[in-house]
Amino acid sequence: MSEQDKSQPLPGGKGFAQLELIPDFPSITLQSTPTRNIPDKKQQARPQQANKKPTNNKFHKGNPDGKHYWLTPPDLRNRLQARFDFTFDPCPYPKPNDSDGLTCEWGESNYVNPPFGSIMHQGKKKGMTAWVRKAIDENRKGKRVVMVYPIDKWVLMLMAAGAKVENLGDVRWCATEDGSQGKGMGRHIAMFILEPNVAAER
Repeated sequence: MSEQDKSQPLPGGKGFAQLELIPDFPSITLQSTPTRNIPDKKQQARPQQANKKPTNNKFHKGNPDGKHYWLTPPDLRNRLQARFDFTFDPCPYPKPNDSDGLTCEWGESNYVNPPFGSIMHQGKKKGMTAWVRKAIDENRKGKRVVMVYPIDKWVLMLMAAGAKVENLGDVRWCATEDGSQGKGMGRHIAMFILEPNVAAER
């Protein structure tokens, strides 16, 4: 959610979106070898976590120091505002009671710093996927969307090196023990492609 910018208030909020609820993010795993003979403890734990109410799951407990809400640093906020000329904030802080960034119409230039954890929205638990869908819909209307979210540094390193990314879907990896296929991870697998630079080799 946003830190108030009294000099340049934005519709829907008064600054930039919050960095809400910093959880411990595991590194993205590109390969898994679940088998029928060896239970996957992580997969067994997921339903228990999923059944918890959002107020009780790990995203809503906050950091050890008890802090839950993190605002965009003023220097970063000012740099981005000067670059993108934001006119709307769909994740404002403080959040007005009637504010709903997932259903309202966004502005022409939007800074989106969504909750890092799940939220209850219209009776359903929703996370980053819902914000991405909304951002894509608004962008198709000809609007600018600048979205921030924490990811592993190695992903950014590959992108900076010119890697192309393709979606392999939820791959059912084969077990080394007997070749049997697992049920999948419940997450799509990204394929990063670094082609040789022919011009550089010459």
